[in-house]
Amino acid sequence: MKSKKIITFTFVLAALVLIVGFIGCERVQQIVEPAIPQMEGTSEEILVGAVYPITGPSSLAGSPVEYGIKLAVSEINNSQHSDVKIKLITEDGRSTVEGAVEAFNKLIHQDKVSIILGPGSSSQAQEAFPIVHQNQVVAISPSSAASGLSAISDFVFRTNLTTDVLIPNGVRVTQEKLGYQKVATLFDEVDLFSRTSDAELRKALTHNGVEILTAESFQTEEMDLSAQFTRIKASNPDVIFISSTVADIADILIQGRALGVPSDIPFIVNLTLSRDLVAAAGDAAEGTITFTSWNSTADTPGNQTFVQNYSMKYGMEPNIWAAQFYAAVHILAKGIVDAQSTDPKAIAAALAEIRDFDTILGPFSFNDVGDAVYDPIVLIVKDGEFEIFE
Repeated sequence: MKSKKIITFTFVLAALVLIVGFIGCERVQQIVEPAIPQMEGTSEEILVGAVYPITGPSSLAGSPVEYGIKLAVSEINNSQHSDVKIKLITEDGRSTVEGAVEAFNKLIHQDKVSIILGPGSSSQAQEAFPIVHQNQVVAISPSSAASGLSAISDFVFRTNLTTDVLIPNGVRVTQEKLGYQKVATLFDEVDLFSRTSDAELRKALTHNGVEILTAESFQTEEMDLSAQFTRIKASNPDVIFISSTVADIADILIQGRALGVPSDIPFIVNLTLSRDLVAAAGDAAEGTITFTSWNSTADTPGNQTFVQNYSMKYGMEPNIWAAQFYAAVHILAKGIVDAQSTDPKAIAAALAEIRDFDTILGPFSFNDVGDAVYDPIVLIVKDGEFEIFE
């Protein structure tokens, strides 16, 4: 796949310069428009849709996502440094692929949005991103992480770090510290993120000379994992890697400890843990290690101000999902400002060129397929709180 890029043609006509961008990709035809709708100052609003789980098993992330988006939109709309004004339209992805697809189609065909934040999961993104490509609107998924999805279209981007970045780094960091040589894995064979995470994990472990004693699987929302944990315990691993959905992870941690997995065998979770999940798992989450993309205590640009403002406004500290959606809105605004246009082609082209943009995630860039580039983080749960694993 060719790199996303902007090719600029300059025409001199009556002392005016007209810049027309187009995106180059095997799946997107070269587009040259004679004119692109320009920003018309503070009076013009750009419609932005947002799709995230308000209902369903993953809805525990819903309120923080809503708060993160609204805080960012408020900051952007009230900024004196930009003419960007966002009008937000929210749809419930219902924690399902079908819900996300319906939400995307409604936003595109009924509400006529040109940009959508979401969807939340990788399984949803796999089905929603082709709709984005077909209709040539922009989508930014702040939380999907399965590798390869951004290559579906030059109109799609992701601000979360992908599994092919998080997992190799996490394996390297944790093995250097813990010195494990034999492991067990447990993964959801239905969920796309979980399957691809386990595949990336196996590659990283093999590359680091680690023996995989057993690879156990289950299906989303499977209630009884006693057989899987019995086989895992019998294999006597140094650590246990878990790849699952947000909805299942707390129950998996609880079941594992209740079924006799000793506390000196760490759980390492490929899914980014949030405060909500740690609280739900209680003591079973203690000592769990997670590969992630944001930390509330980091000194990245604006991060402590974000944590303070969010906490004061909503009476709680932000979690990873609030932070990711908050950052995605500011990254989107950067793309709109750089494009100086409300046209999705121009916005997509401008987003593709973002390099080292200061965000709460750190200096942020998109790579040549629209995936995020910044530093990954490894955290451990101690006394119910996250600490840097080092």
